[in-house]
Amino acid sequence: MTVIALCSASGAPGVSTTCLGLALAWPRPALLVEADPRGTQALMTGWFQGARPYDTGLVELALSPLATADALREVARPIDGTEVRFVAGLRSYAQAPVLRGVWEPLAGALAELGDAGTDVLVDAGPLGYPGSPTPLLSAADLSLLVVRSDLPALGGARAWAEQVVKEGLWRQAGLVVVGQGRPYTPREVSQTLGLPVVTHVAWDPDGAAVYHQGGVPPRRFETSAYLRSLRAAASTITSAAGRLRLTADEPDDRPRQEVIA
Repeated sequence: MTVIALCSASGAPGVSTTCLGLALAWPRPALLVEADPRGTQALMTGWFQGARPYDTGLVELALSPLATADALREVARPIDGTEVRFVAGLRSYAQAPVLRGVWEPLAGALAELGDAGTDVLVDAGPLGYPGSPTPLLSAADLSLLVVRSDLPALGGARAWAEQVVKEGLWRQAGLVVVGQGRPYTPREVSQTLGLPVVTHVAWDPDGAAVYHQGGVPPRRFETSAYLRSLRAAASTITSAAGRLRLTADEPDDRPRQEVIA
């Protein structure tokens, strides 16, 4: 199974919303890890609307002797009615320094879960933020930069994308486009940023509010283009990551590609 990390470079493209939407649309049971160093509490304040009390999460994991796969299982909590479990993130950006020493062992623990058959999705928040979980992005089977398709978003993401490619920061890198054709196509986005578009998610503020605000689903949500796009994206990412793992397991002396084609 696989470890997928999602992040952003500029603006607010909807990383947390997309990560949760993908997890809930995932074709297999999944673990969602909130690793955003800003302490946004996207799940607690959004999906759960503040009605679910915080009892444990990344901070408690950091305070445990070792960040192991077993320790991860202990702090993971279910999202009732789904096959998704989650590890709650920081309650404040001021807690970010506590996690400086936990990202490396956590990356190993997530890989161990992936090898044991658990699909993991990581909400890594914005690049370049103090306390950013860089080791999780570096170690993930597939790291995805979430971007919108407008000029300000692409302008803000371009330097980060160039750095990812030039320095080989991630094992495998790609893009998730939120709102393709607004105004640029996936091909144009890929050419601008120098990374392949792995998948896209439809632009639908009302549909997205179901995940980032715990909103009431709009009419015909189950058959909406937004939900269909999340399901298709989850399937595409699963297939892409699976192919990458198969390639990595092949007995081949050639160096592994830095960017999927």
